[in-house]
Amino acid sequence: MKLLVVGAGIGGLGAAVALRQQGFDVDVVEIKQEFSVYGVGINHPANSLRALRSLGVLDETLGIGYQFRNTTFLDEQGELIVRLDSAMGGDDMPANNALSRLDLHRILIAAAERHDVKIQYGKTMRSFTDTGGEVEVVFTDGRQEAYDLVVAFDGIKSPTRHILFGPEHDAVYSGFGVFRVTLPRPDFLDGTRVYQAVGVKAGFLPLSVDSMYMFIVTPDPAHVIHRPEDFVDVLRERMAPFGSLPGEVRDSLTSSDDIVYSRISDVLLPLPWFRGRVGVLGDAAHACAPHLTQGAGMALEDAVVLAECLAADGTLAERLRAFEQRRYPRAKLVQDVSRGILESEMGITEATWGATVQGMRDHLAEQMGGIERFLDAPA
Repeated sequence: MKLLVVGAGIGGLGAAVALRQQGFDVDVVEIKQEFSVYGVGINHPANSLRALRSLGVLDETLGIGYQFRNTTFLDEQGELIVRLDSAMGGDDMPANNALSRLDLHRILIAAAERHDVKIQYGKTMRSFTDTGGEVEVVFTDGRQEAYDLVVAFDGIKSPTRHILFGPEHDAVYSGFGVFRVTLPRPDFLDGTRVYQAVGVKAGFLPLSVDSMYMFIVTPDPAHVIHRPEDFVDVLRERMAPFGSLPGEVRDSLTSSDDIVYSRISDVLLPLPWFRGRVGVLGDAAHACAPHLTQGAGMALEDAVVLAECLAADGTLAERLRAFEQRRYPRAKLVQDVSRGILESEMGITEATWGATVQGMRDHLAEQMGGIERFLDAPA
């Protein structure tokens, strides 16, 4: 089979490597003119790390990143609410490994190059025609080529999804945004720390021995546009309730800090994800809020499972349906839980604060343990 992968992000590069491992011929096109990465750090829970192991890049990823098992929840002044140890991983796999997005992208590009994957930047599909026996693709540079299958990892704003399934499945804005910034890591930060206040959340994730990143989740009306030159002032205003580590960081922010902002939107495309010989995967099919740090993991699992299913017996339609049936339940759970966490955190009021804290102490370990055990099972 000859396949076209649209998009050279985490999922697209992972798919290219996994498909080449199974012996398929793969082309990758990327609309960006050159290699670039948006964002700061990224965490890989154990299920995501298993996908990276399947791609042959686990050791390199672990060598660059920071492994940890615990998540500590605190109030806005740093008073402990509850500390959780992850139910994921085991003797052969860390529970979590965080690293910079730039480092991860470099690792995946190098893996693709080792597998002789051709990545063409500055071009994408202009149009395609599924003839039943193949997909005739016209690229933005005017070139035409035929493929047995087209797989689009073209992101939350996926043009391919829009063409295949219509505007009713476009991304839906949640009403919340997230600021992120990379900072020096203090020695005591050996896992995730989440500081909850009424109407805003601050969190910290270690990325390496020397660095961490901070994220701030906050309500944002759809009509509000934040200019990069205003990020520091906006962050200081949104972080006003915090003392402890978030307060220290807030007071030290400067205009030279590389702050990144993104809106939290989601997509959950109902099955099928393929129409004939063209389909969408990763964020194009199931983008979610970042609250389980599973976005990259879901895309990488898509990549590995797709290659496994395509290498199995059966008609192409049967193999694609098998892929969808394996992937949909996990993607739906991640989206439902992530959105539920976002809405419950942002819905805290002064009146519900006490009950919320007690509920976290009484039930959060059991709730998260069940979710993590499900995700820790084979994809």
